[in-house]
Amino acid sequence: MSPLSDEQLKYLNAFAKSCRRSVLQMVTNAQSGHPGGSLSTLDYLALLYVMRVAKSNEPVVVSHGHVSPAVYSVLAELGVIPKDRVIETFRKPSDIYEGHVNRKINGIWYGTGPLGIGASVAAGFAMADKIRGEMQKVFLLMGDGEQDEGQIYETINFAASHKLNNLIAFIDYNQVQLTDSVAKIMPLNIEGYYKAAGWKVFKVNGHDFQEMWRVLQEAMEITDAPSVIIGETIMGSGVEFMAEKGREYKADWHGKSPSAAETEAALKFIELSEEENEMLKMPIEVNIVGDACEEFSINPGESILYAPDKMTDCRSAYGSALADLAKINPGVVALTADLADSVKTSELKKVFPERHIECGIAEQLMVSLAGGMSLRCMIPFASTFGAFMTSRAKDQARVNDVNEANVKMVATHCGLSVGEDGPTHQVIDDINSFEGFFHTRILEPCDPNQTDKIIRFVASNYGNFYVRMGRAKTPVITKEDGTAFFGEGYEFRPGKADIIRHGNKATIVASGAMLTYAMKAAEEFGGDVEIICVSSFIPFDASTIVASVGRTKKVITVQDHNLKTGLAKFVKEALFDADLIVPFKGLGVSSYQLSGTADELYEKAGISKRHILEALKSL
Repeated sequence: MSPLSDEQLKYLNAFAKSCRRSVLQMVTNAQSGHPGGSLSTLDYLALLYVMRVAKSNEPVVVSHGHVSPAVYSVLAELGVIPKDRVIETFRKPSDIYEGHVNRKINGIWYGTGPLGIGASVAAGFAMADKIRGEMQKVFLLMGDGEQDEGQIYETINFAASHKLNNLIAFIDYNQVQLTDSVAKIMPLNIEGYYKAAGWKVFKVNGHDFQEMWRVLQEAMEITDAPSVIIGETIMGSGVEFMAEKGREYKADWHGKSPSAAETEAALKFIELSEEENEMLKMPIEVNIVGDACEEFSINPGESILYAPDKMTDCRSAYGSALADLAKINPGVVALTADLADSVKTSELKKVFPERHIECGIAEQLMVSLAGGMSLRCMIPFASTFGAFMTSRAKDQARVNDVNEANVKMVATHCGLSVGEDGPTHQVIDDINSFEGFFHTRILEPCDPNQTDKIIRFVASNYGNFYVRMGRAKTPVITKEDGTAFFGEGYEFRPGKADIIRHGNKATIVASGAMLTYAMKAAEEFGGDVEIICVSSFIPFDASTIVASVGRTKKVITVQDHNLKTGLAKFVKEALFDADLIVPFKGLGVSSYQLSGTADELYEKAGISKRHILEALKSL
């Protein structure tokens, strides 16, 4: 281990001093921001970037993303981003220097904000790099108040369980949270928690460059566990009128900007000397290029064809397609939350156990972990029940959406199809849970053949996807000649609805398992009913539905989902936008159901074959 030289110490002190000036100018100019934590985190950030990351381009995840002024100031001092511009446009809509760290900025690997998420993302980076055989480190920064979050504990256990020795965390232990001291809000034994889980724990003075560098080098030599450095800091360090409150564990400067007069006075006390200014003009090696993934293509392989006489469930078709994709694409991995057999990721586990990542009962960790892995050259399929994916892990999926990640969320046991498990597991609100996202596509296959096509499509196309499917077995959808509709020659296209049967008397628009019931009802009705399968909600094919309803003048929607949202809502919007007013009957779930088989629950909820037939006759 090599200690910092006197020249390096002088440089780091000058560098941090200049950064402190930038932090003050940023938050004052914006009249908003988080100066206190930015100033307490700053010294470690400066050391990390100057002495390591500037040269190595190793990823840094700042989980307490509100300390963006500190991160931006360090990147600006390194010349990665323009200093004057970031000071002028910080927290303003005219530029990308938003209030929480933004992945669109070079030198920021993931945009964070909601606390706890960044920890799991960093673990995802570290996990992906281990699978890929990368020897570099992943650096994680967190706040002390952030340790309240349950997702932090999920990450602590996961990283220790998987011996992520390439993960080095730093906790800014200034002992102040947003509204008061850590001791008053939620006293924690942070050191004890990490030690108990099996992490290597170091405690340092978070403003002593030499001590932090010594410990950081020691942490980088650990081979059997993740490491955490607890940096004892002072909120507002380096700006005396803020540090005074920080030493008293007061939260005055956590999220409040100083006045112009206060900043002007403070800047006089942290002026750079002529020698320091000259020192900072000396060029240092900067090799920060952000995401390090090279271009790669995905081989979708050959589809597995399910014959019309084959009765299986979509989740089994998913598992088979996933295992097949993994055989021909080394970047394909599966993540699950103690549900491998239920969600069928166990099929991949049989052939590639090292690429099957068990997260335990920790859905929030799983989705954020997948987000991190997706930005480190992996194609993660994260699977659990729909009830948990879209409720417990919605925040994590939303932040992946903001970061335009590449996560394939496949949820099974959706709708009343889950049956006997009862209403806590019968997720009927999952489509609308993700509908408001801008970078996540929402899909639902109608049979095992279409499931196979959809899974191969989402693997081959960049972006976040949410694929929902039920638990019950479903027949293969056929053409009128008895061959598989979604078999040979079928190509899945998002935003394209499929006309399964042509007709003139009415249009039935169905999704998922409801397509089979709609076809049976139409047949009993006597045929001549147009049946449309919707397997893509985001994007949605309004034109095919409008054209059909424009001819038939009647429409029924059938969905294993809350009637107020999902398919019925999408169809209503399409017809409204087209100024098309026709008799409309929506069939869906209108109340929580109890336990029973899928068919029993469909009957009770009013979405069985009988109810579809009655709707046809009543229009």
